[in-house]
Amino acid sequence: MSTKKKYINREISWLGFNDRVLQEAEDESMPLLERIKFLGIFSNNLDEFFRVRVATLKRITNVNKEARMNMGFSPKKTLEQIQEIVFKQQNKFERIYNEIKRSLAQKKIFIINEKKLTRKQGLEVKNYFHEKVRPALVPLMLDANTEFPHLKDGSVYLAVSLRKLDGTKRQRFSLIEIPTHKLSRFYVMEQAKGKTYIILLDDVIRYCLEDIFAIFGYDEYHAYTIKITKDAEIDIDTDVSKSFLELIDNSIKRRSFGQPVRFIYEEKMPDEHPEMFTYITSRLDIDADDNMLPAGRYHNFKDFMKFPRLGISDINSIELPPLPHPATNPKHSLFSLLDRQDIMLHFPYHSYHTVIDFLREAAIDPRVKYIKITLYRLARNSNVVEALINARKNGKEVTAVLELQARFDEEANIRWAKQMQENGIIVLHGLQDLKIHAKLCLVGRQLPDGSHREYAYISTGNFNEDTARIYADDSLFTAHTGIIKDIKQVFDVVELKTYVRQFQHLLVSPYFMQDQLCALIDQEITNARQSRPAYIFAKLNSLNDRAMIDKLYEAAEAGVKIKLIVRGICCLNPFLEQLHHNIEAISIVDKFLEHSRVLIFANGGNEKYYIASADWMERNLRHRIEVACPIYDPKIQQELRKIIDIQLSDNQKARYLNHPDNNVFVRNKQKPVNAQNAIYHYFKQELTY
Repeated sequence: MSTKKKYINREISWLGFNDRVLQEAEDESMPLLERIKFLGIFSNNLDEFFRVRVATLKRITNVNKEARMNMGFSPKKTLEQIQEIVFKQQNKFERIYNEIKRSLAQKKIFIINEKKLTRKQGLEVKNYFHEKVRPALVPLMLDANTEFPHLKDGSVYLAVSLRKLDGTKRQRFSLIEIPTHKLSRFYVMEQAKGKTYIILLDDVIRYCLEDIFAIFGYDEYHAYTIKITKDAEIDIDTDVSKSFLELIDNSIKRRSFGQPVRFIYEEKMPDEHPEMFTYITSRLDIDADDNMLPAGRYHNFKDFMKFPRLGISDINSIELPPLPHPATNPKHSLFSLLDRQDIMLHFPYHSYHTVIDFLREAAIDPRVKYIKITLYRLARNSNVVEALINARKNGKEVTAVLELQARFDEEANIRWAKQMQENGIIVLHGLQDLKIHAKLCLVGRQLPDGSHREYAYISTGNFNEDTARIYADDSLFTAHTGIIKDIKQVFDVVELKTYVRQFQHLLVSPYFMQDQLCALIDQEITNARQSRPAYIFAKLNSLNDRAMIDKLYEAAEAGVKIKLIVRGICCLNPFLEQLHHNIEAISIVDKFLEHSRVLIFANGGNEKYYIASADWMERNLRHRIEVACPIYDPKIQQELRKIIDIQLSDNQKARYLNHPDNNVFVRNKQKPVNAQNAIYHYFKQELTY
């Protein structure tokens, strides 16, 4: 990265993040299955990047020239840069995958294709094919005189050439979808002489092509993998006669017919079967501008996140089972505990059972009168929804603000909405122009003297017990009356469509959060000029809002010390020649996904702490309902400071952000610190006191 460039391009910065994921797969000190998992994460990330960001850039290229000029960058040039970077990363990916295969072979684990099967293995694969695979296949025969079949976004297909070797040299083409929605991508064969053999589902099908097309009597079969990625943005109608749920539902159905933004093909295909390659790309109306990317034999490496564990200890990562919070006890009421103190949980180090227990206690406590909650992404079999339904059955008033526009979770959220409504829960879908990304829960109880007391839960992460095992998030339980009053006002904004003029404790977007953040930074600038303690710490997922970046530059120029931990996109350049002495920025990528947002301001020596649902991005600060919550409890502040200090001292998994040499690891002469392991052991040690 340049030391003179004020802003780093958002898309290039994101690709830098995905390269950090690839670095984890490359790390030979990691257990082999952990490295394979990171290959899957890299692949899954890249799919989403093309479906959303590349699709958006392609849309922008179609607007008029004057509008493009006002954007301050060239979409076409950015697309060219993306293609160049992705091509290099893809080559790196293939190299790492082959290295991992060789390492697995040293452990007597072999990933083989259909050409390397022994006669005995061939019989086993044939039996598996006829018993499990063939019933799941629907070959599509291609014909120039009929409509080309609709290809699913993100699915892998085998493009098959069927050829006669007689004088006619007659040939036909077919497409076969790899049925990973029904079967595992991996088939583990019976062990032979202490060796484990694994074949991919793609190659099981390749091995049995003759069985599939036997009725046609062709002599030769050749198959190549292809995959198409489509624009995943949804365009919402403005039909006032339909509910917002109906509008979203209709938009999701149209998404499957989105424009192609990437076509991946097996690199040998154009040379070995140019006529089939040309036929398919022409029928799909794809050309070089649609990001045609040659790749290896296998696509959709996201399936490798579910690679068989095989029960071999030295290739698996060491598990870090979630810990109970030392102040909680399943046999004691959480409400009674919160009457005495605030509690902060740090996932995945702490068990998510405490959150479920909180909702279950609310569901059965006869004194609880109502529950209000915001929902964005839910677990596949959600215990959260189960507890809410149980609460409604027990006579509580339950209101769920369910965001229908949570990208790629829209269909699931529509199903959850209908299920909750059928069980008597009041389901609100928020505001059409504002996604509700805040993570809030409010429980109201009536005390024996007739008075009321409320309890709140505020989190940086979703109400999702599945992702809570791998996402690093911070969550606060509190009965603080001021915070609860503000949370009530947030729910009023959604329920009553009211405009709130002021929040006393919370920072809430899109209303006042950005102005209040700037005011906090301005205070640090004033303090720095008066030689008082002045520093800012921000841990974020993404930082690309230019107003916030400029404010940080202004603070650094005034002498404020700024330390940032940003997992993903970071458009701030910490190596600007005149400012780099006052700005430090790192990114930590490890086994847990760093998802929490934490802010600390020196405030002249009386530090202010916040946890937040919002990143410093234009969408979060101006187009979403987000919340940053102050942390008032000195003990919890101390705990947060301890965690942040550990992360800032990481010299194993931290990288310098936007370093001129790109993703350089932090290395120093201090003792080795892996932040995630160190934080886990810190909380484990707490349990012994």
